Amino acid sequence: MTAGTENQRTLESFGYKQELKRSVSTVDLLIYGLIFMVPIAPWAIFGTVYNSAAGMVPLVYVIGLVAMIFTALAYAQMAKSFPLAGSVFSYVGRGIHPALGFFAGWAILLDYLLVPTLLYVFAAESMVGIFPGSARWIWALVFVAINTVVNLLGISSIKLANRVFLAIELVFVVIFVIIAVIALNGGTIPGAEWSTNPIWTPSKVTGPLIAGALSIAVLSFLGFDGISTLAEESTGRRNAAGRAMVIALFIVAALFIVQTWLASLMAGGRDAFSAAEAGNAFFTLVKAAAGTGWQNVFFVVNVLAVGIANAMAAQAATSRLLYSMSRDRQLPHFLSRISARQVPQWAILAVTVLTVVLVLFFVGQLALISSLVNFGALFGFCLLHIAVFWHYIVRQRSRNWLLHGVVPVLGFLIIGYVLVNADPLAKIGGLVWLVLGGIVFAINVARGQKPQLSIREDVPTAGEGRPSATEGQA
Repeated sequence: MTAGTENQRTLESFGYKQELKRSVSTVDLLIYGLIFMVPIAPWAIFGTVYNSAAGMVPLVYVIGLVAMIFTALAYAQMAKSFPLAGSVFSYVGRGIHPALGFFAGWAILLDYLLVPTLLYVFAAESMVGIFPGSARWIWALVFVAINTVVNLLGISSIKLANRVFLAIELVFVVIFVIIAVIALNGGTIPGAEWSTNPIWTPSKVTGPLIAGALSIAVLSFLGFDGISTLAEESTGRRNAAGRAMVIALFIVAALFIVQTWLASLMAGGRDAFSAAEAGNAFFTLVKAAAGTGWQNVFFVVNVLAVGIANAMAAQAATSRLLYSMSRDRQLPHFLSRISARQVPQWAILAVTVLTVVLVLFFVGQLALISSLVNFGALFGFCLLHIAVFWHYIVRQRSRNWLLHGVVPVLGFLIIGYVLVNADPLAKIGGLVWLVLGGIVFAINVARGQKPQLSIREDVPTAGEGRPSATEGQA
């Protein structure tokens, strides 16, 4: 039996038929996850993180890797049992209860709907910096249009775009490493020298600093979970999505740590960047080491990586989540319709329309969007950890206490801590979103659309009866 056939039968065992195109290899999933997390993400926030972490930016990402590995392992465990496109909607709904699954999906939907908005607003702001006097909303609409077309063309187009953009980003990581090494060895930047202080300076490490770094670090790695939304398009062997999530997390963490260590060394031991410098601190360091030309090129690459590559991946993930929730009758049915190119075209278009509305509303409000995105992701992650423990330890009586007991408990405590200490506006906005979800859920129940999800995860053998294609939708 081929891997594709095995995946096909596994999907059917949950009561669904194969509608999305199975053409995404494990490597493609890995590339998609890297694009979603953005290998060059530290460039835009380097100055802010430097100030918050007393210059120890690499330490922040080390903490982030340690903190998020628990969530990545939790995702991997649930992806193995439920290889479906709905991410936490499917995992929590089948791992604990369909009603909780709805709220997990609704919460993460806040994250997935606002991530493209956040990226477009950021990219538009950056383009205005490159072309002073131009309108932010025009740049945002240009990016939205490009990504919508690529998504509608099908998963093959997304795979190609991901490969191209990942290659570009990795090339510029290498270029930065070369620039930094030359600057550090040549004394180009006053005070810049080789040291391990940015990774660990004992005299500066305090409890509050570690706690603050934890919040920054956890939020810096959001995106690897998007891999789970492509599970129904994977051609890899069982749990390809789970393995890709864990590997992508380690790779991107290594890239973050190397880049921020070198950038911190180039900062020359300064205590902090001024408020005016912090936003462009990384690019200012590139200018000091290699000139204005390289600074501008790095800036443009960062904008394209965020406004096109990252946003394109986010739109794909969001459309798959809408598709999955619609297929189970928790959102309007038209969102689960598939085009001739085997993509959820109406879900993609819905994301486009919602994003355009949100972009026009949130232009210039990066901080507010970021806080709301964080709440949705963190709330969904908390329910995910509970689902792992309940499904494996309580329901299946698993004796793998490490993966199914210790990992979800520690993951829940870490994510819960960050959620409790999130920005007050994020918690208020997030609670309002959950109340709206409660209203939608009540309407669904009143209309006879109470979520009832098949939790069968075994693959039927020849001659066994199979559930109908509508079992998971009843």
